[in-house]
Amino acid sequence: MEKKLGLAALTALVLSSMLGAGVFSLPQNMAAVASPSALLIGWTITGIGILLLAGAMLLLTRLRPDLDGGIFTYAREGFGELIGFCSAWGYWLCAVIANVSYLVIVFSALSFFTDSPGHTLFGDGNTWQAIAGASCLLWIVHALVLRGVQTAAGINLVATLAKLLPLGLFIVLAALAFEFSRFEFDFTGIALGVPVWEQVKNTMLITLWVFIGVEGAVVVSARARHKKDVGRATILAVIAALVVYLFVTLLSLGVVSRPELAAMRNPSMAGIMVEMMGSWGEVIIAAGLIVSVCGAYLSWTIMAAEVPLLAATHKAFPRIFTHQNRNNAPAASLWLTNLSVQACLVLIWLTGADYNALLNIASEMILVPYLLVGAFLVKMARSPAHRIIGYGACVYGIWLLYASGLMHLLLSVVLYAPGIIVFLYARRTHQDNAQLRWLEKAGISLILLAAFPATWMLVN
Repeated sequence: MEKKLGLAALTALVLSSMLGAGVFSLPQNMAAVASPSALLIGWTITGIGILLLAGAMLLLTRLRPDLDGGIFTYAREGFGELIGFCSAWGYWLCAVIANVSYLVIVFSALSFFTDSPGHTLFGDGNTWQAIAGASCLLWIVHALVLRGVQTAAGINLVATLAKLLPLGLFIVLAALAFEFSRFEFDFTGIALGVPVWEQVKNTMLITLWVFIGVEGAVVVSARARHKKDVGRATILAVIAALVVYLFVTLLSLGVVSRPELAAMRNPSMAGIMVEMMGSWGEVIIAAGLIVSVCGAYLSWTIMAAEVPLLAATHKAFPRIFTHQNRNNAPAASLWLTNLSVQACLVLIWLTGADYNALLNIASEMILVPYLLVGAFLVKMARSPAHRIIGYGACVYGIWLLYASGLMHLLLSVVLYAPGIIVFLYARRTHQDNAQLRWLEKAGISLILLAAFPATWMLVN
């Protein structure tokens, strides 16, 4: 009998997927683009928006507990099979590319302990030694998840608690060292030469990414012990992450002045810790970064492997991906995911390519399912309160797409286009002889036509 995930494991899955590498660079990233006043406004908008999105997910788990596929099934149920497939395909691709970045970051962080000015071992995480180490970690986690999602989630719970220790220590020390006079210096950011509202928009480009993973519990809702725990875990994790992000960014400005903080190298949290407790501070943050990223990688591996399984169960992915092993782990889906990650790692080593542009485009693909969550709640709403939360989540989703760059949304068509082949092949493997509706034909034609100019723009 399959063991189910409890509230603690679900909360840890969501929290770990959000608290990855970004939090350790957050102080410098924010200080480089915004003043304290802009940060306060930006975090207020983000806090309200992300709580509306989490609230929409909570309500949908109550209104439609039968939809076990999370954001994929919300898109499919609300807006048709093609939209549902694109939601699953985009989410899976984003997860694969994110996992590649996590593996590179782990070995880039390890270079703090192994590299010296005259000796490079792991470098920026793209040397052959780093790629070999990342490949080993990839298949160790693969074997771990094959033992069962419950086993992997239990280890993730421990990793989440471990990553909170250095973050908690940083917050306590920063609170003790905080000076309000330093915090309020150039409060509106005159030195930045940018209006406060423009600064706020620039903060959204950063806060946008640190909450990706909020849907973690919803994605694995079919494995939850109690359906109500899915919504509770989402809300608890979002509040915890929001508190951590607020303390880390705002307290940092009271320890180091904004211009000095903006000039720090990342992970900037290490530089602040050195200011507060000497050279050991850098070691603590480097170790915390490694643990944090490994935990986030484990969370994202679980979620990435779950999506093709769920999609195949609903006939959106080829039938082969419905296979689970004796531990009820999504074996076929996991192999697809990790072979894709391995191929990306090899390509990074062979080409020395900068995959950041691809990561930005793929990350944009995860925002469309977020928007569809709010839209689906509007359709399912049974009271004015439900509609308010649904419309609020929609507005936040549209704002995220705008703030992250509409150009990236257009370029994401390059990654959607190959998925059409998978969509059509999946219908054959499930022996689904249903004819494509005219809206689906129009959608497929539009994606394929847009792929040509989008590819040209990407190459150039």
